[in-house]
Amino acid sequence: MIDDDRSQTAMAREIREIPTTAERLLAEQASIITVANRIRQADPRVVVISGRGSSGNAGTLLRYLFEARAGLLVSTSAPSVMTTYEQSIDMRNAVFIVISQSGRSPDLVMGAQSARKNGALTIAIVNDLTSPVALACELTLPIGAGLERSVAATKSVVLSMMIGAQLVASLTSNDDLMEKIRQLPQRFSDALTCDWSAWSSSLAAARAGFVIGRGFGLGSAREIGLKVAETMRLPTLSYSAAEVRHGPLSCATVETPFLVLRQNDGSSAMVDTLIADLRARNLNVFSVGDSGGTLPWIGNDDPICDAITMLLPAYAAVEQAARDRGFDPDNPPNLTKITETM
Repeated sequence: MIDDDRSQTAMAREIREIPTTAERLLAEQASIITVANRIRQADPRVVVISGRGSSGNAGTLLRYLFEARAGLLVSTSAPSVMTTYEQSIDMRNAVFIVISQSGRSPDLVMGAQSARKNGALTIAIVNDLTSPVALACELTLPIGAGLERSVAATKSVVLSMMIGAQLVASLTSNDDLMEKIRQLPQRFSDALTCDWSAWSSSLAAARAGFVIGRGFGLGSAREIGLKVAETMRLPTLSYSAAEVRHGPLSCATVETPFLVLRQNDGSSAMVDTLIADLRARNLNVFSVGDSGGTLPWIGNDDPICDAITMLLPAYAAVEQAARDRGFDPDNPPNLTKITETM
């Protein structure tokens, strides 16, 4: 549990702010309803999602939401097609969604501008409504995370995933999912009482780590892997449970920590089988959400919301482990808050 000591890092304080900012986001439904209605009117054939880093991980969840819950084909944008290769893409009958914390990466701005010029309905999921990405898009979904000082983004990622779930719940008139989303602030608070330090401590002596998820949990797995890499300076591989056997396991040893995220849905049987297989190989497995889970958890609820909620104890554990190793999680080397790529 993160305490209230104001001497804590910005990352720790921002993790602690997630339940409150999530509560505020729930009160802002008008823009979500407006965007959902515009998507219905557009009747798109395809949804294109653009984002890098943590925003790209939020986009991975959004992809599963649109395909698994709305039945819409999704493509991931390659910004370099428009920036490096200067190719204009026909975007008629497409919805283009760009996710960006800062809204200031030039390639994301150019991608949104090009998509809008070429016929797409453009939507920005952003924290800063005055940013170039927001201004480049026709519609915006503000996450309202407030100031985020730590280079390692946390609350903006959680809120980006949350607003994506709200959008798809509104688009599909899924009242059950919307009710589960309303419970997220309390679930977030409860999740912060879960101590995952057994997993994060095991990373200290490791040469690398694995984070595994599937379906709705894949974006969270990728996000946790990124946070370990940037704050603990440890190479961390994130894979779908369906992909990890296709080669990556060959580099694992008994010292390699595996964090396996399991939500209770159609992916659970396959993930359970993988967990059993990893343990049979005597690998160092930490699991959450399964019946034999080795990490504390608040109990399974909705698979989409659980996948998002699992980020919070992971973030808290990684922040603490980074400080224990003498690292500053707010200022990882070679990184800046705004990454300008072309």
